[in-house]
Amino acid sequence: MVERPETRVLTGPDLKAFYKALSNPVRRDILSYLGEHGEANSTSVAKALGESTGTTSYHLRKLADLKLIAEIEERSTGRERWWKSLMTNIFTPPGLEMTADEREAAVKIGALKMTHDLSLVVRAYAGYDASEGWNQIYRAGLRMTKEQVAAFTEEYQALLHKYASGPGEHPPGARQMAVRLVMLPDDGRGAAPLLDDM
Repeated sequence: MVERPETRVLTGPDLKAFYKALSNPVRRDILSYLGEHGEANSTSVAKALGESTGTTSYHLRKLADLKLIAEIEERSTGRERWWKSLMTNIFTPPGLEMTADEREAAVKIGALKMTHDLSLVVRAYAGYDASEGWNQIYRAGLRMTKEQVAAFTEEYQALLHKYASGPGEHPPGARQMAVRLVMLPDDGRGAAPLLDDM
């Protein structure tokens, strides 16, 4: 189990900067690569992603400016800089005061995430039978108080951290798994909840 990452609360200006950074697919690929391999330099990232070292160096510096990754100074020599992922629990609190363009950036970040998540759900269903148990799909509907929702979310996060391993420290046979939790009031607008889809 890895140490639980520090929670980083994003401000409205942060959201604008994050959207600008994360709308670039190369930067998203770099974050994924570092999350899997732990440490890398621009050469190893360039080789893995099929990009030039100049391109990956530029994007690595931009991700470092946002404090999503950090230079490993003891490994960096001359022009060869090594980088690591900063495991951070990034959070935008409800009710955050934002300007119109900050709110637009927040919505666009949400759309980026949901587009990715929708493709994961489609893949999970499409490959369910052939996944040999790797794809797990559960849906539930519960009546809960706001306090229970907060407690459930806290326990869910603790459970995730119980099974987390640090970048480059994954156990043999481990695969990168996409795990999502979405909780929102249904208010009777949807169909009756199904407890176990599959």
